[in-house]
Amino acid sequence: MQVVAPPEQKKTADRSALRVALVVALAHGLTDAYQSFVPPLLPRIMDDLGLSITLAATLAVSFSVAGALPQPLFGYLADRLGRRGFAVAGPLVAGVFVASIGFAPTFLILVLLLTVGGLGSAAFHPAGASYAVRVSEGKGGGTRYSIFAFGGAFGFALGPIAAVSLVQWGGMERTWIAMLPVVFLAPLIYLGLPRGAPRTSRDVALLPRPAAVLTQLRGPLGLMFGISATMAYAQRTFMTMEPIIVADAGGSETLGAVALSVYLGAQSLGMVTGGLLADRMNRRTLLLQICVWALPAHVLAVWLGPESLLGLTAIATAGFLALAALPPIVVMAQELMPSAAAITSGIVMGLAWATGSLGVLGTGALADVIGPHPATMLSMPMILLAIGFALHPALNKVSHPPSASE
Repeated sequence: MQVVAPPEQKKTADRSALRVALVVALAHGLTDAYQSFVPPLLPRIMDDLGLSITLAATLAVSFSVAGALPQPLFGYLADRLGRRGFAVAGPLVAGVFVASIGFAPTFLILVLLLTVGGLGSAAFHPAGASYAVRVSEGKGGGTRYSIFAFGGAFGFALGPIAAVSLVQWGGMERTWIAMLPVVFLAPLIYLGLPRGAPRTSRDVALLPRPAAVLTQLRGPLGLMFGISATMAYAQRTFMTMEPIIVADAGGSETLGAVALSVYLGAQSLGMVTGGLLADRMNRRTLLLQICVWALPAHVLAVWLGPESLLGLTAIATAGFLALAALPPIVVMAQELMPSAAAITSGIVMGLAWATGSLGVLGTGALADVIGPHPATMLSMPMILLAIGFALHPALNKVSHPPSASE
């Protein structure tokens, strides 16, 4: 028999869940601002270090993979050791190391700094997402995730403009100033998150083994992973290549940053919308519609570029759709295995993002041969894969949001 909480107790729990979602949204914004700090600086870094487009893409992919691939591992650890430490230390490590790139004298040291900074991002995301959704609270997980996602998308949109503004003011040697916000805010994030009860050996024994989680990849979790990876490939390709396309066409560093900020800023609206709709409609239908419209939007965004109002509109539309699929995917994954919320989040976020990011290496290599613009145009039809995954009937098993009574 299901026990229904009294109305006042329910309201208190809702307020507590909302407060936690707001705190991790702030941490998410800081973390993702550092994640988007590097792409608009790639043309400058290429000139300073004499890098080819392939090496620049390798730099971007190394950063993305380090921030994504280890997420299932960090999610596994967070489910067992507690999430608070990961949710606080992750943004701090990301900020300190990414802001230190101005001190890197060589390509290899730059890769090292960005790899460690990426690991900080990887440590944060599974813990942060599970704090936000809180499957145990029932209905409303999509809305709470949308708050968390909006924070990240806002930071992502702010990062390129902040990076270019800072470097144009003081040069690459002043990038260290960018670490100050997270250094000052980390203690407040720590105090704003619930401590949580210590994990007992019995608690840990009841958690699913990694092998049990991975077996879910043969079913709906694998389809969600495939959609997330394909959309991540489109997003990371646009983020990496668009500033290079603009520079190759004779455009300014600022124009490239504006293109990214418009794209990433629209993502914040897309993720909020995706989260709200995930609580209100069939999620398989939602994912299919997002993926279908994302393909022409990205093709137009690359084709038109940021030089015109029509081009900026296409870029904003592509950005809106690029991550609108993420909230329903994360909520569905956590509802599939509530006791392993952090590790399933790590699979459909981090592991999927890393898989998608690796594809950017191929786009970069192709760009060295035929040019960045045609190479990026040829990459966008990969979104057809996401459409195919969204059409699979197995997603029907997890496509319906909880009822209001749950």
